[in-house]
Amino acid sequence: MDGPGDPPEGAPEGAPAGGEDEYRSVVFDESFVRAARLQEFSARERVDDHAPAVRRRPPLHRGLSRQALLLVLLIAIAFGTAIYMGVRHPYQSPAAQPPEPLRMTVIPLAPQSAVPGAAKAEELYAHSPAAQFRIGADGFTMPASRRTAHFSDSQVVTALTTAKDYLVRSSLDPEVLTGGVTRPVRILLDPQQLDQFDQSFDHPAADGRHAPTGWLVRFDPAREELAGHRIRVQGTLQAAESDANTLEVVADHTLVYALRPTGSDAEARVSLFTVRRELHFRFDRDDLRMHQAELVLSYVQAGPLACAEDSADHLRPLLAGQTAKAGGPAGTDPYRTGGATALCGSLATSAQPKV
Repeated sequence: MDGPGDPPEGAPEGAPAGGEDEYRSVVFDESFVRAARLQEFSARERVDDHAPAVRRRPPLHRGLSRQALLLVLLIAIAFGTAIYMGVRHPYQSPAAQPPEPLRMTVIPLAPQSAVPGAAKAEELYAHSPAAQFRIGADGFTMPASRRTAHFSDSQVVTALTTAKDYLVRSSLDPEVLTGGVTRPVRILLDPQQLDQFDQSFDHPAADGRHAPTGWLVRFDPAREELAGHRIRVQGTLQAAESDANTLEVVADHTLVYALRPTGSDAEARVSLFTVRRELHFRFDRDDLRMHQAELVLSYVQAGPLACAEDSADHLRPLLAGQTAKAGGPAGTDPYRTGGATALCGSLATSAQPKV
C-alpha cells in the first residue's frame, strides 16, 4: 500500500524527505488543517459508518404556522357568526308593540216563553239541537294544519293548541265556571294583557273592555250550579297568517250547559243554557314560544237570559219554568264617550229543547 500522501499544497519546506515517516500521519501543517472538513459524529453515526456525518436541521419558523393561522381564522368566523345569529335571529320578532285591548261584546238572549225543564239533563240534550254535539274537550276539534309562508307546521299547531287550551279552561273547567277561579285562564294570556284582565275582575263594567264574561264563561254560584259535567260542544278552529310575524286563530263554538238551582235536591228540574263564543286570538313568535295568546276579540251570545240582568260580571241564566221579566237592557247614553251600546236579543224557540 502507498503511504500517507503529501499535504494539499505540497511538501512543507525544510521537512526531511524520507525520515520519521511514522510521524507523518499526525503532524500537519497549517494549510492541511485549513483544508480539512471537521465533522462531529453522534453515537449512532459512529456505529453506522454509512450514516451521514452531519444532518441539517430544518429552519426555525418564527410566529404561527400557516395551518395554525387558518384554524384561528375559522374559529373567529364561527364565533362571529354565532354572535350575529344571536343578535339577528331569523325568527326573532321586531320590537314588541303593546297588544290591542280586548274588544268584547256580550249579548243576552231572552226567551219568548217559559224555559223548558226535565228531570234529567240527557233527556233535554236528546230533544235539543245539541243532541249530536260532542262532549267536553272533544268538541274543540283540531283542523288539519299546514305551514304558512313564514310559520312552520309545528308553529301553526302550537297556535291552535294554545287556543284550544284557552277554550277548554275558560268554558269547561268547573272551578272557573262556578268557583270564581281565574288563574287557569290568566296564565295563558300575553303578559301585556294581564292589566286589562285583572281590572275586568276587580272592577267589572259593561263597557266593551272590562266584562269578565268576555274573557270566560262563569255563573253566579249563589243562584245556579252545573247539573253534571257532560257539557256539549261544537264548533270550528281556523288558523291563518296575517303578516310575516303574526298568526291568527279564530274560534267559533257553541256550548250547551245543564243547570239547576244552587243547593236544590236531585229531583229539581234541569234546564239547558246555550253560549255561542267567537274568539279571535293573535300570536307572535314570543307567544308561540311561551304557549300564550293575545285575545283581541270576544263576541258572546248567551241565553236564556233576562235583558234587564247585568251579564258583564256573571251570566245569570233563567232556569226551568222561569220567564224573562219585562224590560229591556240598560239604557245607552249617547253623550258618554268610550261606552258600549247595551244590546239584547231574542232567543229563538227552535233553540230550546222540545219537551
